[in-house]
Amino acid sequence: DGEISFFSEAPVENISAVNKDVKALINAKNAEVAFIVTNVGFKFEKPLMEEHFNENYMESHKYKVSVFKGKIINEIDFTKDGTYEVTAKGTLDIHGVTVEREIKGTLTISNGKINLTTAFDVLLKDHKIKIPKIVVKNIAEFVKVILNINFEQK
Repeated sequence: DGEISFFSEAPVENISAVNKDVKALINAKNAEVAFIVTNVGFKFEKPLMEEHFNENYMESHKYKVSVFKGKIINEIDFTKDGTYEVTAKGTLDIHGVTVEREIKGTLTISNGKINLTTAFDVLLKDHKIKIPKIVVKNIAEFVKVILNINFEQK
């Protein structure tokens, strides 16, 4: 289970949304990680923001999911409890555009359960998300993405 949220700070208004429809996998043998989130799963404080997000910016009817696939490049012993600063190297696919990324986060292992938290910026133009000039003061050029995932080793 998990949650992904984002926050955009702009001169006119701040925009935030939360999505609990996150699927996440971690392979303790080879440190591969993957996250997939349904774009329509983001919930906003104002229904109109949600509508604009899905129809105008993310085009959620066309690009249904956003995906990160990668590998933790640090040596981690998944059998040992502890907190580890990690970096995952991989690809982030948002709005149909795949970008190579290195994302830093904190991995906590406790009694066989794994938690991963991270916060990173996404530049909208990197994923060809267009902001009309009329609302350029309402929407920042980048959003901060925050991820909190709980895994259970199988």
